[in-house]
Amino acid sequence: EVQLVESGGGLVQAGGSLRLSCVGSGFTVDDYIIAWFRQAPGKERERISCISSGHHSTYYADTVKGRFTISSDNAKNTVFLQMNSLKPEDTAVYYCAADSQIRAQWSKGCRGPFDYWGQGTQVTVSS
Repeated sequence: EVQLVESGGGLVQAGGSLRLSCVGSGFTVDDYIIAWFRQAPGKERERISCISSGHHSTYYADTVKGRFTISSDNAKNTVFLQMNSLKPEDTAVYYCAADSQIRAQWSKGCRGPFDYWGQGTQVTVSS
């Protein structure tokens, strides 16, 4: 059974940093495309970053480019999202998602839909 578990969220002041983790089980992250999404109250879900380490490909939304870095550790079967220079508008529940159709996802700009989702982790940035 494919499962994704996010962790690393919390409360941080503006300008601070957090590192989110997405641990996969039941599959190998190197064989999947992994994405991070976020959803703030009253707003639509936003795709913010994607990675397929086997293809050495990454994507960042303009809203996080230059501040967030996605990476993977295949030995730990984990994808990370390093978030620096956090802003209050980064406050949201952050979700990771996985899909095995790597080429199809990249052809759509990793917009999904994704087959597997984690439960989410809350990130709150205070001003």
